[in-house]
Amino acid sequence: MFERFFRLAENGTSVRTELIAGLTTFLTMSYIIFVNPEILSTTGMDRDAVFVATCIAAALGSAVMALVANWPIGMAPGMGLNAFFAFTVVAALGFSWQQALGAVFISGVIFVILTVTGVRSWLIAGIPHSLRSAIAAGIGLFLGIIALKNAGIVVDNPATLVGLGDLKQTGPLLAVFGFFVIAVLDALRVRGSILIGILAVTVLSWITGVSTFNGLVAMPPSVAPTFLQLDIVGALHSGLVHVILVFVLVEVFDATGTLIGVAKRAKLIEEGKPNRLGRALLADSAAIVAGSLLGTSSTTAYVESASGVQAGGRTGLTALVIAILFLASLFISPLAGSVPTYATAPALLYVAGLMMRELTEVDWDQLTEAAPAAITAIIMPFTYSIANGLAFGFISYVVLKAFTGKWRDIHPATLIVAVLFVIRFAFFAE
Repeated sequence: MFERFFRLAENGTSVRTELIAGLTTFLTMSYIIFVNPEILSTTGMDRDAVFVATCIAAALGSAVMALVANWPIGMAPGMGLNAFFAFTVVAALGFSWQQALGAVFISGVIFVILTVTGVRSWLIAGIPHSLRSAIAAGIGLFLGIIALKNAGIVVDNPATLVGLGDLKQTGPLLAVFGFFVIAVLDALRVRGSILIGILAVTVLSWITGVSTFNGLVAMPPSVAPTFLQLDIVGALHSGLVHVILVFVLVEVFDATGTLIGVAKRAKLIEEGKPNRLGRALLADSAAIVAGSLLGTSSTTAYVESASGVQAGGRTGLTALVIAILFLASLFISPLAGSVPTYATAPALLYVAGLMMRELTEVDWDQLTEAAPAAITAIIMPFTYSIANGLAFGFISYVVLKAFTGKWRDIHPATLIVAVLFVIRFAFFAE
């Protein structure tokens, strides 16, 4: 049955190889079942319901990727987008989490339309490579400051805005220890290093009394507190228009870049040969809509899927295994509820560091490319907003290119996005 449906022999793989690849990818991305509820619960969302929504959204997205595209790529709520959802849309801009979910839903519908009509490909082709790289790095910096704040390593300082926390406290020390555990294990190529780091700090937090152990296994909590709680009408509020724009832009760059990158590594996209990229793009678009209905931020393709590809995964059977393992994770809600902020902070910080390597893709010798990229990455953490980083980056790119006589470098897609952000600053107050 597996051979007929997934065409294993044609792709040079086997059931055993696909099972191992699926387990490998799951171990590298399963930290999201602990981190996502931690982030989204800061908005007032029920933590247990978010845990369930995270597992189901990841399982559903991965299953769609498996059955529709037959690609070995895992899906789950995306890092960066969940931080934007919680800390910018809700905390900074003051919208309710229901309205934020409505914005995710609308962005998902737009995403599906862009994919089906082919506009998504046009957008990707039109956005400068330097800005794409800077967006990823900027989100990494944004995650980094959130992680350091959650760990108590960076604290508020009236004189200097930010300062160093008390490193003698148990929480910051645990976070530092967790970061080193993750980094060392990953350097030694230990699978599931991020998950191991989270669990190691969690156990130490129980021992030191920072948090309490609530149990290991139980029936899944109810998803009712977040299921179908999105406020679509409220999301159409004028102040959320630019939020939807940011969701769409980040989803386009993040998901598409990940899909193409992992697929190329698996040799699923080869010049002159037919591929299933269109189906994969549609699968991840549909997953965003499903996630918003369940009660979580945007679902996206995970770059950690590259670990499963490295283990030999070549078909949707790998993604199907990932989906099944996420469903099995529903039964460890007591453990997920026992994980303290100090355990998830080092995972966030490590992921942030990995995202920073995107800056190497920027052409630093070309000022009109380098300056907008640098501004994009810098503005995100210092204004605590991914949206502001995108706005400053796109606008500065168009201005610098235009006033240095390089109009031909400005793709219509870039110009349109820049104009939309100018309109946002001019007419829509945050």
